[in-house]
Amino acid sequence: MTATVAPRASSAEKDRLRRDFVRLCEIESPSGREREIVDVLLDELRAAGLDPQEDASAAETGANAGNVMARIDGPAGARTIMLCAHVDTVPLAGPIEVEERDGVLTNRHEAILGADNKAAVAAILGVARRHAAEPPPVGLDLVFTTSEEPGLRGAKALDLGQLRSEFGFVFDHASPIGELIVAAPTYYRIEGHFRGKAAHAGIRPEDGRNAIVAAAAALASIRLGRLDEGTTANVGRIDGGTAANVVAERCRVELEARSLDHERAGEVVAEIVDALTASASDTECDVELEVQEQFRAYRLPRSAPVVQAAVAALAGVGIEASCIATGGGSDAHAFQARGLPCLNVANGTERNHQPDECVTVYALETMLDATLGIVAHSA
Repeated sequence: MTATVAPRASSAEKDRLRRDFVRLCEIESPSGREREIVDVLLDELRAAGLDPQEDASAAETGANAGNVMARIDGPAGARTIMLCAHVDTVPLAGPIEVEERDGVLTNRHEAILGADNKAAVAAILGVARRHAAEPPPVGLDLVFTTSEEPGLRGAKALDLGQLRSEFGFVFDHASPIGELIVAAPTYYRIEGHFRGKAAHAGIRPEDGRNAIVAAAAALASIRLGRLDEGTTANVGRIDGGTAANVVAERCRVELEARSLDHERAGEVVAEIVDALTASASDTECDVELEVQEQFRAYRLPRSAPVVQAAVAALAGVGIEASCIATGGGSDAHAFQARGLPCLNVANGTERNHQPDECVTVYALETMLDATLGIVAHSA
């Protein structure tokens, strides 16, 4: 039996990778405003000789651009796999100007870099150019989604009927290359709208019912933080009231619950809902609740072909794979939920969503080699 030998990126491809990454990061594309970067991707894929298509998902996601898909056919009878990255970023606190110091790429300004997920976008572009010129051993569905950050909207709106893939890969975990995300959580978003009664705080406070007090009492009674090894809960926002001299009539709170165990996540949500409801009753306020399941927990066995291909690809670049669980979400959730096995592969970026976000040139280059290896070992 002949062992698969995966190709490595050439010096020219690595140089192009770095230039692509810098250019992509400096295109501002916060969720909902992806038009410019989508146009760039369409142009680059066409220049490589492919026929990319933009879907009509913008009407569903609220973005100003759709998802991008391109296909590279493999040999007759070969399977097809999906390579996916999202093009949007979290909101920007400042401009992006990439600088390199000692092999590390960062933003010169106090704002995110956008390596989440443009490191993956750049790597997939490199794979696209390579295999547009050199036919791959498997078919490739190349997918670039919009609006991942606010709830995987692009991936959820993607028409999977347009894909031929047997399984897929996303590259969206900011941790060392070698980590493979084989378990990820159910995630619930909970929003509570408390309504009390306004009154003058200095003249008639007893006539009022304070919605902020109701919300605060509820939050004080809820267990937050890490509840067990696979379960967390958090309150992320609270706002309400109109002025210091008015008993607050309204208050809104936003919470979340996550667990690698879907049933456990539901139990935590029930505890939160009960606490919000009880506090409203105790303070004679009303509360309206919204509970949304944003994505559902999944697990992949190490024996799954999608995992085995990644393990072999990493071994080919001298890295031992580590199969781990995460508390984060990714487009893999959306694909798993709809029956497409999908592995989230760590991309070597660091401190995503923070102003000190960075990635090394070495990690970028290694990720390109690993992605080329995934293609080779998926055959």
